[in-house]
Amino acid sequence: MHVSRRTLLKASTATAVMAGIGAPLVARAQQAEFSYKFANNLPDTHPINVRGREMAAAIKQETKGRVDIQLFPSSQLGSDTDTLSQLRSGGVEFFTLSGLILATLVPAASINGIGFAFPDYPAVWKAMDGDLGAYIRSQITKANLVVMDKIWDNGFRQTTSSTRPINTPEDFKGFKIRVPVSPLWTSMFKAFDASPASINFNEVYSALQTKIVEGQENPLALISTAKLYEVQRYCSLTNHMWDGFWFLANRRAWERLPEDVRAIVAKNVNAAAVKAREDTEKLNAGLQSELAGKGLVFNQPDLKPFREKLRQAGFYAEWKAKYGDEAWSILERSTGKLT
Repeated sequence: MHVSRRTLLKASTATAVMAGIGAPLVARAQQAEFSYKFANNLPDTHPINVRGREMAAAIKQETKGRVDIQLFPSSQLGSDTDTLSQLRSGGVEFFTLSGLILATLVPAASINGIGFAFPDYPAVWKAMDGDLGAYIRSQITKANLVVMDKIWDNGFRQTTSSTRPINTPEDFKGFKIRVPVSPLWTSMFKAFDASPASINFNEVYSALQTKIVEGQENPLALISTAKLYEVQRYCSLTNHMWDGFWFLANRRAWERLPEDVRAIVAKNVNAAAVKAREDTEKLNAGLQSELAGKGLVFNQPDLKPFREKLRQAGFYAEWKAKYGDEAWSILERSTGKLT
């Protein structure tokens, strides 16, 4: 039987109208009791967003639709500093932020980013799932924010450049490098006699493209997902900092959730953080050959002279004084003696 397009359209319209009669009741039944925004500065394909979507789906299912978390990746809601302000005011309910940037509000939050401190992942997780992480979380709580137990992995940071590889501390001299908006980063690269420029991540690609800066530093996963290899030529495996993202919540929004719902949300957020850690570590480990195929030229410098240069420049002594003896002694339990 031949059915004309006009007949089909009429039938579809009639069906839609009939269905619409009962729609308001259905919509009300499906409406989430708590609709929260989760913002971050990472590309949509980054493990934090992949696991974040799984996490949001699991929370929605376990709370029987009461909690609906919408993801806003790639700084869609503003720069890191803008979004932190929104989190504090309640315009955004959840936000993952590097402790090194959170340090503008909570100074102790940047201590895990001390240059050339952690030799490997086991040392990182021993510290961040142990005493150092607990100390940082206690300081974040004092700033009237809620923070989840497990920090998400951003990985060890590497240095890229459009002009030259970094093989020795002297190669940093006069080097125009983008750094996040964080005093610790600026301080470290100044100790190497570089010229650091604080630029929010959503502006990094264009800053490299227009040669405002020569280079930047980030984990390989982010260099890949943000396509920074398109505007950089060299990648030096400096492993100079380990960086992670604290999962933060607006306190008023968090306390609006019933206690049983909070437990479900926290459980799923922390489980997703652990899965994303595994993803990010695997991704970073396997990306070198892939990025080399896209044109990045890799080199592996000896890292001991970099740590020694920071010691001689008074970098460690300066930051020990800023963080205080208690925090510094907790750090050195995992890293060994730095000063």
